[in-house]
Amino acid sequence: MSASRSLPPGPAGPAPKQPGPPRTALDALFASGGGDPIRRALWLDALDQRLRPLLPPGLAVHARLANVDGARLVFLVDSPVWHARLRYAASELLDAARSVGLEVGELVVKVTTNPLHPGPPEQRTPAPMSATARAALQAALAALGPKPDKDGA
Repeated sequence: MSASRSLPPGPAGPAPKQPGPPRTALDALFASGGGDPIRRALWLDALDQRLRPLLPPGLAVHARLANVDGARLVFLVDSPVWHARLRYAASELLDAARSVGLEVGELVVKVTTNPLHPGPPEQRTPAPMSATARAALQAALAALGPKPDKDGA
């Protein structure tokens, strides 16, 4: 049976919680359990910002901290040449990591083919097109017919 609408509602439970000040989406995510991966990513990024300036000149733009896995410091580099140079700088880098409070004893360096610091999309240059691809594109466009005028005719 349904309750009468003419009677005031009885105590059905606790009163609804009054809303507090609005929180940002990031604050709300951190308050829940889902913020842990984001916290870790932000921590790794801050640590990368502290360690990269300590690398030898010229190497910092080609290397990025990827992870701290137990006692292993994992860095990414963008070519095998930088892999070798970072391995040579391993003892100084591990000492620098220990100086900021990390308990690390091994450096792992991995090579990636992706850019380590991609710029905004408008600054990225498209891959060059081969002459064969350009000719095929021109032929496909020509097969579509003539371009319409600016007037739409």
